[in-house]
Amino acid sequence: MFLTRYPVEGASSRYRVFQYLPHLRARGLDCTVQSFMDGELYALGQMPGRTLRKAWATLKASWRRIRAVAAHGRYDVVYMQRELLPFGPPVLERWMARRGTPLLFDYDDALFIKKASRYNPLATLLRAPEKTFEIFKLVGCVVAGNNWLRDQALQNGAKRAETVEVAEDTGRIPMRAVSGPSQPVTIGWLGSPSTAKYLHLIGPVLGKLASRHPDLRFELVGSGEFHMEGVPWVLTPWSLQNELDALARFDVGLMPLPLEDWARGKSGGKARTYMAAGVVPVCTGIGYNLELIEHGRTGFLCVDERDWLDILEELVDDAALRRRVAVAARAEVVSRFDPGKQADALASLIQETARLRACARRD
Repeated sequence: MFLTRYPVEGASSRYRVFQYLPHLRARGLDCTVQSFMDGELYALGQMPGRTLRKAWATLKASWRRIRAVAAHGRYDVVYMQRELLPFGPPVLERWMARRGTPLLFDYDDALFIKKASRYNPLATLLRAPEKTFEIFKLVGCVVAGNNWLRDQALQNGAKRAETVEVAEDTGRIPMRAVSGPSQPVTIGWLGSPSTAKYLHLIGPVLGKLASRHPDLRFELVGSGEFHMEGVPWVLTPWSLQNELDALARFDVGLMPLPLEDWARGKSGGKARTYMAAGVVPVCTGIGYNLELIEHGRTGFLCVDERDWLDILEELVDDAALRRRVAVAARAEVVSRFDPGKQADALASLIQETARLRACARRD
């Protein structure tokens, strides 16, 4: 049983669980998924206000989760994608661990670092990131999205931790047609309202680009309401289809991050999606981005505003450079992040966990 935080619309659950299900089932695993959030609660979470509706929807989601956990004995393995409840201590995790349930815990963000909710102060108050450390100690194996997260788990009590990098399905994302020198260049960003704020880290750079290159297009997908002085952003609401359509328009994809530990926990999802589509990723040089991108060949890594401005100026002016990096980035994703290959690693961990349970029962 997979217990995910989000429905398929949520990138974390879509990339860490849902995209692997067909591959796991083809390998003989009987998979059931229960998501804490349904579509209604996920949509509410992207909106400001509506506190009472959110509270009621969260109560219903908690009841659904409790019922799912109560049926854990039907399954050989329980695979938790993030913590089981987004508030309070890990009571459900403790309950299953005491009953000897084989547990795997999957995380692809630094959940042990408290980040404020963009819309809901109550949600911020109820978050208990320190419980992540307790969950590390309760489970048989932590499945991390990158090596830094793996090492954090091992340093904080995990019996075992393995890295399974996030796959990217290039069968879902086609290679875009790279714009020629006479076509307008689009600089884009793909994400969620909670991370759009990091674009302000490079706001002065983007403002200079916009003033120097009036024909440049700037597009945000999934940011919600967003404004940046001097930059004429086109705002596109996120959906799976809108994401694909926008990637076909982007020439350059942005991923600015703050230089702090929270950013070291990021697992490169945004940049990898750009790469899969043949969109040139330009990212902050921190954490997993340093492993994902080969600077100058499959993308670009920046540390300060000078880096951002110089690299973006060069990419705007040089269609041949954009084409060369786009082709190399796509090839890197095809060879390194195939969903079937990553599903093999995941299936091995699940099957090994199930075997250990069977051995314990015989003993």
